[in-house]
Amino acid sequence: MALYAISDLHLDLNGDKPMDIFGKRWVEHDVKIKENWCKSIKEKDTVLIAGDISWSMKMEEGIKELEWIHNLPGNKIFVRGNHDYWWSSINKLNRLYDDMNFIQNNFFSYEDYAVCGTRGWICPGGDNFSSKDEKIYERELIRIRLSIDSAVKAGYNKFVVMLHYPPISDKQITSGFVEIINEIKPEAVIYGHLHGVAAENAFEGQKDGVKYIISSSDYINFNPLRIL
Repeated sequence: MALYAISDLHLDLNGDKPMDIFGKRWVEHDVKIKENWCKSIKEKDTVLIAGDISWSMKMEEGIKELEWIHNLPGNKIFVRGNHDYWWSSINKLNRLYDDMNFIQNNFFSYEDYAVCGTRGWICPGGDNFSSKDEKIYERELIRIRLSIDSAVKAGYNKFVVMLHYPPISDKQITSGFVEIINEIKPEAVIYGHLHGVAAENAFEGQKDGVKYIISSSDYINFNPLRIL
């Protein structure tokens, strides 16, 4: 039973937002994801999906993309991305599918690991960080704290953390997310959001004994990464 990760699926089954406007590598990217997914992932495996799942604006539209993911092998655990406007009540989402779990102030388990997370946000020290960003950033710090605390209270001492936004700024400055992460020293921290040159220049690797992994689908060639 392996653990995989991917993010930024940017699915649009209605065809209103074709991703190939961002370059040739995005042509039929959903086909690439499905083919690679089915080659690697078995029914008992778990896949972490770190946000930007669907372009849909409302839940009744986004259900098409959720069904598409549901029909792929494995169990799936999600955090919200900045484009996931369809994301509705967390309780409603977690009642939809037995094989799909959504994190918001909570956690889910993979074997003896707790998978914790939140969307995250732009970090202080990055370009264009405003007072409005600071409020959202502080709220997201609370959410990652609640997620981790719920896992600790349940008795877990091994962790994987998943964010949509990078926890380290574009200027390689640390953040409150990193400070919280360092308290539990997870096996890995997964994040997405970045594409192209931004992903290539972002931090990836070991920091303070914690492994940081970029999971943006185009960055990993639309092929889910094996984490554990």
